[in-house]
Amino acid sequence: MELGQSFQDGGERYDRVRPGYPADSLRWLLPDTAETAADIGAGTGKFTALLLERGLEVAAVDPSTDMLEQLRKSYPQVRALEGTAEATGLADSAFDVVSVAQAWHWCDPLIASTEISRILRPQGILGLIWNQLDTSVPWVHRLSRIMHAGDVHKPGFRPVIGPEFAGLESHLTVWEDSMTPEEIMELSKSRSYYLRANQATRAKVMGNLEWYLYDHLAHAPGGIVQLPYVTQTWRALKVPPAPPR
Repeated sequence: MELGQSFQDGGERYDRVRPGYPADSLRWLLPDTAETAADIGAGTGKFTALLLERGLEVAAVDPSTDMLEQLRKSYPQVRALEGTAEATGLADSAFDVVSVAQAWHWCDPLIASTEISRILRPQGILGLIWNQLDTSVPWVHRLSRIMHAGDVHKPGFRPVIGPEFAGLESHLTVWEDSMTPEEIMELSKSRSYYLRANQATRAKVMGNLEWYLYDHLAHAPGGIVQLPYVTQTWRALKVPPAPPR
């Protein structure tokens, strides 16, 4: 998981302004028999929270110390350790489900698939989850351009997974996140484009957002904006090992 340096800090802001995940995503992903889960690329624990709500025993892995500090504060019952999708540091055949939420695009998918298969039990499930701005809504499409957001819904998208998994299928959840205009601007500050930019570019992004939200869309400071999202959830089943010849 080659995580950009821009996400090695800023965990507090990320936790505060990034959206959580709809419960519908986990309901579709999770079998009733599941008892254990590993959340890889867990960040500050946005998807971890759903796993805990279902009563699972959860381990969380992320390469960012700063992100994991936030996760440990919120969910001290979770075993949290630094690692990557390619090298989790977790035990063989220990989990019923492995989730990778908003992080698979940072991974080498083939190496990560091999590693995740190793830590999954037979018939275990790999879940890949993305929160994506719903750019079918015209004002959100323009907002995503101003923010330089990469997490926009692309209907033809299909993630790459390794041969250790089969039966890849997907599920869409359409929902809205309630935010203030100020929180939307903070959301922009949590994205890699802004974090990597120089001060002049950052000032331009913030100025454009202020004009768009307050002047063009006429939102009042502190008012509530319903920001449309599509959560795309993918699942695949661990393939049984080939019988010896």
